[in-house]
Amino acid sequence: MAQVPGMETSAISVLKRAVELDQTSRFQESLVCYQEGIQLLMDVLKAVKDDSKKVHYRQKIKGYMERAEQIKVHVNQLKEEGKYHEQIRIAEDATGYSYESLFRPYITGSLTEVWVEDPYIRHVHQLYNFLRFCEMLLKASCKVKRIHLLTSQDEADNSSQQTNALSELHQSLQSQGVGLDIHYSTFHDREIRLDNGWIIKIGRGLDYFKKPKGRFSIGYCDYDLRQCQETTVDIFHSKHTKTQ
Repeated sequence: MAQVPGMETSAISVLKRAVELDQTSRFQESLVCYQEGIQLLMDVLKAVKDDSKKVHYRQKIKGYMERAEQIKVHVNQLKEEGKYHEQIRIAEDATGYSYESLFRPYITGSLTEVWVEDPYIRHVHQLYNFLRFCEMLLKASCKVKRIHLLTSQDEADNSSQQTNALSELHQSLQSQGVGLDIHYSTFHDREIRLDNGWIIKIGRGLDYFKKPKGRFSIGYCDYDLRQCQETTVDIFHSKHTKTQ
């Protein structure tokens, strides 16, 4: 019983975030939060003994479940019509936008293949960004089997660094049962396509984090605590995700 206040606080926090996202039309993200919050409330319901509180929680759960179902129907309809578009504006110096946080709402159990088009996977910090992105996919609740990278070739003086880093990552992913296809081209587009239909376009590509102030500064390891550069993220859904 002593755990109930803490569980209730967590549920309220998550559901408050769900409502905020819902009100700004960030439906897919809000749906994830609604689902998490509902589960937390159900855990609270199981723990409480007071009948009046049980009635209160059941009513809350019912209301949130109805809204979550409405969002699901709305999102599915937009997907079918090819009209789904969501935009996230990341403000200068904002935090809380790690790859896990940004991509989580769009990674589903059916996801097996990912295409990354980003011309700036060349310098050391950009290569580390791509490595972290790959690690995020490996940890996510999906079964990624292949990642495709289309990027631009680094300048002649540093091209071996880029080639060696990507070759090492290729071997490392292979040991995890994931293939990495690497292609080079001269282009400026930045987008990430998932074979479950989601398309994420980030104005700055994967390189939207600011350089940490030092190797022992907060945010150096945890990207949710890393300050971001201002950028815009556009999310679309297509029933047929193109391949390269």
